[in-house]
Amino acid sequence: MEKLVWFNGKVTTLEEASIPAADHAHLYGDGLFEGIRIYHNQVFKLDQHLDRLYYGCKMMGFDMSIPQVGLRAIILDLCARAGVAEGYIRLNVTRGTGLGLDPRAVKTDPNVMVMVSTLSLYPPEFYANGLDAMFSSVRVIPADSLDPRLKCIGRYASNIMAKAEANRAGVGEALLLNHDGFLTEGTGENVFLVKNGTLRTPHPSCGILRGITRDTVIELAKGAGLTVVEENLTPYDVFEADECFCTGTAAEVVGVATINGQPIGEGKPGPVTMRLTQLFKEHTKIGVPFEAHAGARP
Repeated sequence: MEKLVWFNGKVTTLEEASIPAADHAHLYGDGLFEGIRIYHNQVFKLDQHLDRLYYGCKMMGFDMSIPQVGLRAIILDLCARAGVAEGYIRLNVTRGTGLGLDPRAVKTDPNVMVMVSTLSLYPPEFYANGLDAMFSSVRVIPADSLDPRLKCIGRYASNIMAKAEANRAGVGEALLLNHDGFLTEGTGENVFLVKNGTLRTPHPSCGILRGITRDTVIELAKGAGLTVVEENLTPYDVFEADECFCTGTAAEVVGVATINGQPIGEGKPGPVTMRLTQLFKEHTKIGVPFEAHAGARP
């Protein structure tokens, strides 16, 4: 495969790609992004990712000149040109180019980038044995400051701080609480607990990004006859759970073995986690094929 970048209509290799120095996300984090997986020469959940992106553009006040159907075709065309069967798409939309915090300082259309590349995943032993995790001292940004449904580039500085904290502690992931002490999410994943066969996960109002993988796993779980409850959860609920796992575009479905050094359940991925891992793997065979879009120029 070839790693390619489409930026405002120009296609280059990843190594040659560049953005303006005064891009508003570069200066202030004023942008949105999506991470999308490629499986089996197909783009997984493409339309759901684009729906979330364009909702975010509306809320942020970005005047997108590219219609959603046009950006969809651009993505599929770039995937076909890259020739990637299994990979990762990074999609960025920023307010545009302009120096100054005031949005009126931006005189250009939004800057749009589509990157087709590969993804650094958890090693296989993490899926077999589960992650060691910890509760982070970092709290999620409250919704009255920045709604978590906006997948805003600037918001992820706090997630990076929590990930660095996990790195220093020598564990694979950090779980964040909100300012009321309720469980929210990991640094790049949503969190699920299993108790007595019931799937429990933080309610979106707790301050989580409502992940597309999260919603997919909920649908798969319900289809498999599992009860799913979205509710307020505390660290107590985590420690007494039979199983814990995380979901995300990069992580897919990965079990959590320990938190703060304490085993969760039997200290390894449990039967519900393994069942949902397999169901999700099968579900990734369904996607939007891109071979037919080679050469398209929307």
